[in-house]
Amino acid sequence: MPQCQIYTDEEIASLRKGGEILRGCLDHVGELVRPGITTGELDRAAEVFILDHGGEPAFKGYKGFPATLCVSVNEECVHGVPGKRVLGEGDIVSLDGGVLFDNLYTDACVTVPVGRVAMEAQNLLRVAEEALAAALRMVRGGVRVGEVSSTIQRVAEKGGCHPVHSLTGHGVGRALHAFPDIPNIGKAGTGPALPAGTVIAIEPILSLGSPEVRCQADGWTLVIVDSALSAHTEHTVLVTERGCEVLA
Repeated sequence: MPQCQIYTDEEIASLRKGGEILRGCLDHVGELVRPGITTGELDRAAEVFILDHGGEPAFKGYKGFPATLCVSVNEECVHGVPGKRVLGEGDIVSLDGGVLFDNLYTDACVTVPVGRVAMEAQNLLRVAEEALAAALRMVRGGVRVGEVSSTIQRVAEKGGCHPVHSLTGHGVGRALHAFPDIPNIGKAGTGPALPAGTVIAIEPILSLGSPEVRCQADGWTLVIVDSALSAHTEHTVLVTERGCEVLA
């Protein structure tokens, strides 16, 4: 069975720096979101920010992905390819990015409103953030993945949302995607235990409708099958003996 990787103090220091660059990038790009801007413009701003701060875009070229950010709008839940699409008032947009720094990866995502959005969209964004916060509170050395997964599912469903079944969080650090998977549905007490010193990305991906997705013709963008709104939030965290430290 695969094992969770444990990180040295030196690696953790580098992950903190990479995470600082990534969170700064997402904050910067999030402030640029407005009606009339294109997803491609947001992507270019992200790439400039990461490079100017000494990092490398982790997603660009990864398995052939063509951009720095995954920019997913409304029913697009993950892996949206930025380009000429113009954001409109009332849209919601997920900004999912990664940074490579000192040969170590961090991964994070925010979903933000474009101008004023409908109440159902506001609720979706709120529940996604609440699910992530609740999941982080469950993390500590020795906890099983199922505790984290079941918490995300419980908070999401209580808020009237549905976790996307096929998309998961994951280990991260020396690789962009590593053992273990962190599903957004699950049963408490199941799954591998998370040792202190490992690094994971926790990422609730929620839908207001179906929990199933399909791939668009571009070969990347995954959309909710019934075109319901979707939101995606993500932090990279270091598991500690008594909790976790948010790195990105």
